[in-house]
Amino acid sequence: MKTILNILWLVLCGFWMAVGYVVAGILCCLLIITIPFGIASFRMANYALWPFGRTVVRHPRAGAASTIGNVVWIIVAGIWLAIGHLTTGIALCLTIIGIPLGIASFKMIPISLVPLGAEIVSTNDPRVAY
Repeated sequence: MKTILNILWLVLCGFWMAVGYVVAGILCCLLIITIPFGIASFRMANYALWPFGRTVVRHPRAGAASTIGNVVWIIVAGIWLAIGHLTTGIALCLTIIGIPLGIASFKMIPISLVPLGAEIVSTNDPRVAY
């Protein structure tokens, strides 16, 4: 079932959301100081292509540098990517078949806003708390 949902996701919105993350990553890699944001953006692009079967785990000891970086990320690219997930989720929820995809898009809003201090893992990973 995860594979079917991932294929539908990729066709309907995953490719375009991943393109948005890649563009943000390229822009962030232009400056040396924002390269960690670019790397995080490329990780999220991978997650945006194939999200079902994976989830986000926050590191409890992420630290102050991660918090400051997340504030900068929100200003630079996070808000625009979150708006993209919000509008995509609303559009997907207009059809019955798209509702699970819309919910997945809504679940990606927190990682698009604050990516630093988080890791994308398989749902079978023991660090995932249900």
